Amino acid sequence: MDKDLLNYLADNRIKYAEYEHSAVFTVAESREVTSHIPGLRTKSLFLSDKDKKFYLVCLPSEDRLNIKALRNFLNVRNLEFGSPDELYSELHVKPGSVSPLAIIHAKKTFLIISKKVWSADLIGVHPNINTSTLTLSHEELEKFCISLKNKPLIFESE
Repeated sequence: MDKDLLNYLADNRIKYAEYEHSAVFTVAESREVTSHIPGLRTKSLFLSDKDKKFYLVCLPSEDRLNIKALRNFLNVRNLEFGSPDELYSELHVKPGSVSPLAIIHAKKTFLIISKKVWSADLIGVHPNINTSTLTLSHEELEKFCISLKNKPLIFESE
């Protein structure tokens, strides 16, 4: 686990369970190696608009992002994937390891959480590396979000 994240979770008394597994880079790979891990599986997308504002969107791993609805929700005209360099510079993670927990490193990224993820009793996310999964209860996710400088936005993704 990212040492900064480990310290952040400890400092904020956020409880989690960690499950180590082989590296995964896609939802399909994750499905194969994490089926024993409880909770809602998630994926996170790193997006940017034309003004170079960044958005970290967390949604259920099997859901497709309704990009038009998200653009309307954010009141932006265009959204595209941020580059690997922007991702690393802004959130200190590489593609395949993107997680809502990476928001602790953000300088100008807004965290957007799908209502399905927010409403889940238990979620699974990468701890900023793709060789393990952390599970967080809703209460611990809420505690994490309260600890952030910029509060996340909850988005109705469907």
